[in-house]
Amino acid sequence: MAARLNTSLHNALSLLNPFNTPLNTKPFYSRNTFRFSQKLQSLSGKRALYCTSSSLGTVPENGVDGAETFVLTTPLYYVNAPPHMGSAYTTIAADSIARFQRLLGKKVIFITGTDEHGEKIATSAAANGRNPAEHCDLISQSYRSLWKDLDIAYDKFIRTTDPKHEAIVKEFYARVFANGDIYRADYEGLYCVNCEEYKDEKELLENNCCPVHQAPCVARKEDNYFFALSKYQKPLEDILSQNPRFVQPSYRLNEVQSWIKSGLRDFSISRALVDWGIPVPDDDKQTIYVWFDALLGYISALTEDNEQQNLETALSLGWPASLHLIGKDILRFHAVYWPAMLMSAGLSLPKMVFGHGFLTKDGMKMGKSLGNTLEPFELVQKFGPDAVRYFFLREVEFGNDGDYSEDRFIKIVNAHLANTIGNLLNRTLGLLKKNCESTLVVDSTIAAEGVPLKDTVEKLVEKARTNYESLSLSSACEAVLEIGNAGNTYMDQRAPWFLFKQGGVSAEAAAKDLVIILEVMRIIAVALSPVAPCLSLRIYSQLGYSLDQFNSITWNDTKWGGLKGGQVMEQASPVYARIELNPEKEEEEKKKPKVGKKTGKAKVKVEQTPTVAEAA
Repeated sequence: MAARLNTSLHNALSLLNPFNTPLNTKPFYSRNTFRFSQKLQSLSGKRALYCTSSSLGTVPENGVDGAETFVLTTPLYYVNAPPHMGSAYTTIAADSIARFQRLLGKKVIFITGTDEHGEKIATSAAANGRNPAEHCDLISQSYRSLWKDLDIAYDKFIRTTDPKHEAIVKEFYARVFANGDIYRADYEGLYCVNCEEYKDEKELLENNCCPVHQAPCVARKEDNYFFALSKYQKPLEDILSQNPRFVQPSYRLNEVQSWIKSGLRDFSISRALVDWGIPVPDDDKQTIYVWFDALLGYISALTEDNEQQNLETALSLGWPASLHLIGKDILRFHAVYWPAMLMSAGLSLPKMVFGHGFLTKDGMKMGKSLGNTLEPFELVQKFGPDAVRYFFLREVEFGNDGDYSEDRFIKIVNAHLANTIGNLLNRTLGLLKKNCESTLVVDSTIAAEGVPLKDTVEKLVEKARTNYESLSLSSACEAVLEIGNAGNTYMDQRAPWFLFKQGGVSAEAAAKDLVIILEVMRIIAVALSPVAPCLSLRIYSQLGYSLDQFNSITWNDTKWGGLKGGQVMEQASPVYARIELNPEKEEEEKKKPKVGKKTGKAKVKVEQTPTVAEAA
């Protein structure tokens, strides 16, 4: 057994390498397909307009030209209740990472799904007058609906109630059992129903309250099966010391190392009082513990329904995962329990576990009891997916906690998407139509000869890429915004509207200036596409490109020189609608004493026009 354990550890260490690799320069065709919202055909509507992406079934299993495979996962979300903003945040981040990796030419397998077993599910179903299966169907579908609304282009959606998942869980259980790491014993302790986990008294708050759910734990005594987690304390310590990138950010690694050094205890992997779950092999009076079940969804998701449903087949289709993306509240399960389970079964470990922070609202923790929850369906309906995606990725430093306020949301989205990016495109296309019949006079490479802006943009593109690769998503957004700022500065300094009025050589220079600025916009559309895909599509479309051409972009398309002389641009039409507060509500707020931050109901208003000088 010791020899087998050493072999498992060796395999795990050999596979724990960073997932960033050099850019694959082979041709790559996007696996995402986009379909326009009906309203997209009229971009002058009153709401922020957006398209919906759909990628199910569009990723070839063998990749493109032998491209490297990049597998990333969100947690499998627990279906005791509908999706919340924290779940949406994780998935938006994962989708942006997946889109960036696709731009690098990798074969991406982006896995998400729902965790559907356990006591809490059965309790929630009963409270809503449904049986567990009906409840799971309903809530799981609500996740799919939200992902569609948020333009989440996932490749695999796994449900832990899928028959293929159950088969793989049982096979995995048998492997761990054969390795001597499962035994039966009585256990008595304090149990958190919400966590579905026994707790150590030292980690509880007053009155034995769970620190996560703020609810008292209940005393329980059960005859269960246990996993010998303590056996893997030294191997886990070695893995973390030899590959500190396994858990990120670094301060999460410190938390995990502290947990392990304090001593690992074996944990129960079955429940005797829970019917809604996968039966333990050879003991139908017990069901498999929800975490021992759910974590294997990352592997079972790799298979197709028409394939042979076994562990080896699943592993051959993409394991190990390149990145597990999770909230910090489930870090212990992913960075301690999960690698120990995999080592026990003789399987490779994922390359990285990244634990991000929590979201607050107006500086306060969100909760239904406080009446300050942030409903993702309402948010995306009100502002559109591009705004929601951009705000949370730009304003929250990935890994840390972050705060939402409607006032901040509107200011950021208006300043960055509507003004810096949207208005720059609108102004430039307006001048091009007025003075050049919407046609580019020269190639962008020729137009930029001797112009410092080209070098500035190239440096910022590299900065954006470096930040995307290191999962510094906020900094990546900032780099793209800097490109927009540079374009606006160039426009203001050159004042092409004035040069056109002078005619002759000045007008020729102005025409080249417009080509330069539109090339900046083209590069922004590519570099921002992981974060705001539909906004990027609208920009690309107005630059005269087709949907197929947008779907074929790679990171190589951020290089200067894409626009060609003679290319015809579309009519200027705002690509992002500015958000305005309701004027009546705003006037009421002005009259009130300023006790604290108040925001009125927002509406979306299209207000992107040239300056007075440009229009004259």
